[in-house]
Amino acid sequence: MKKVACVGILVADVIVGTVNEYPEKGQLVPVNSITIHNGGNAMTASINLRKMDVETKIIGKVGNDVFGGYLKNCLDESGVDTSGLKRDNTVQTSASVLLVDGTGERSFFHTTGANAVFSITDIDFDVINECDLVFVTGTYLLNRFDGEETAEFLKKCKELGKETFLDVCWDASGRWGELLNKAMPYIDFFMPSIDEAKCIANKENPDDIADVFIANGVKNVVIKMGSKGSFLKTCEQDKGKMFPIIGDVEVVDTTGAGDSFCSGFLAAFSRSMTLEECMEFGSATGFLCVTQKGATTGIRSFEETMKFLGENKKC
Repeated sequence: MKKVACVGILVADVIVGTVNEYPEKGQLVPVNSITIHNGGNAMTASINLRKMDVETKIIGKVGNDVFGGYLKNCLDESGVDTSGLKRDNTVQTSASVLLVDGTGERSFFHTTGANAVFSITDIDFDVINECDLVFVTGTYLLNRFDGEETAEFLKKCKELGKETFLDVCWDASGRWGELLNKAMPYIDFFMPSIDEAKCIANKENPDDIADVFIANGVKNVVIKMGSKGSFLKTCEQDKGKMFPIIGDVEVVDTTGAGDSFCSGFLAAFSRSMTLEECMEFGSATGFLCVTQKGATTGIRSFEETMKFLGENKKC
């Protein structure tokens, strides 16, 4: 089985629910619960992968504070190799407050913290060399690493013979392709959501969007389509393929659904499954995520997820 390095953001998520109204100044509104969870794309993916029995290493940065200690402890308890995790005394750990409404949708307050100063100089390439697959996730929230450093890092990974995967977050700065286009020739699998993909490519149709990315050098495009499912197009295809959602139960919390899809895809890919099987397994993993509160709580073992997939796959 192939080993995975998850490179990118780690976040302490404080989840507040259910929030159906915002308090006026000076007022208190009771909620059902306030809990802390591990979050951030790289952290979510690494823990998910370990739950699915994939050997995983994380590369990123946290502060030397309570949130940083909490996140490292979560990783250690999950069996993720943290030898590539840096702790910085000069910055706080990135954190979010997530307000979850009655439908499971979320609103965020976020501080970038240590993620904003993470850079290529923080990366131990000995750790990268021990892995087969490299997943960069959290682009657009890695202020220093975004852009030139991401391209430099992925180019180095390709020179080392690694297969590369990249997912993004929402770009509040609106720079989109300006920050990412130079990295695309070194991306084997680009895995954005449909809303992010539209902004980067300036196109609406998934096939047209994928063509823009492939023209810029990406080998394979995987687009997370939300309630519509997911989309795959390779550089060898004239037309991409849609994959439906796997599963049909009540949505509890959509936190980490996209990250879970990606980690499911990687878990299947690490076992040399076909791309169609990877898409289906990613869909099943993403769906299981939304059945529980938190970014990693709903993730099951590889065998349990395969069973769920078999029981819920539409013929």
